Amino acid sequence: MISIDNTIISDNLISEDFVCNISKCKGQCCVSGEAGAPLEKNEIKFLKKNFLKIRPFLNQKGIKAIEKQGVYVKGNNGDYETPLVNGKECAYTVFSKDGIASCGIEKAFKKGVINFQKPISCHLYPVRINVYDDIIAVNYHSWSICSEACRLGKSLKIPVYKFVKKALIRKFGINWFNSLERISKKTL
Repeated sequence: MISIDNTIISDNLISEDFVCNISKCKGQCCVSGEAGAPLEKNEIKFLKKNFLKIRPFLNQKGIKAIEKQGVYVKGNNGDYETPLVNGKECAYTVFSKDGIASCGIEKAFKKGVINFQKPISCHLYPVRINVYDDIIAVNYHSWSICSEACRLGKSLKIPVYKFVKKALIRKFGINWFNSLERISKKTL
């Protein structure tokens, strides 16, 4: 384990390789699983305030799920998350003609309609954050649907933390990331 400020980081962020291979997995992380994407309180406020701006970038199934359930739901564990469409994909998921899942929130961001890329939990994936009283755990989430991403990461020699660099900086700041990078160089 690695410790930086009030975070404990799994060694797997350095030792495991990962590069999303969307052409192989088709965005299954937006579709599979038992719950929506974890949301932080500030993200809930943003979604409430900006849903009408995001709405044109969603499909009808997602819009109906959000109108029925709300822009967020409280999960079984009591945490906030995105609603699902019939217990399957995230309600903010949209599909290309090729069946590749992506984020409607991110589409609105890329068009300049909103200034929020997507929930940090999605931006960080395959990294997951768990907040405890005085500590934040930063862990690598290994999931079989990402086997192609692990293969691609290994062939390109890109560790998890470098793949999610922008998201880690967004969440923890550049100084935190630079500390992690210095530590990673010492472990190589």
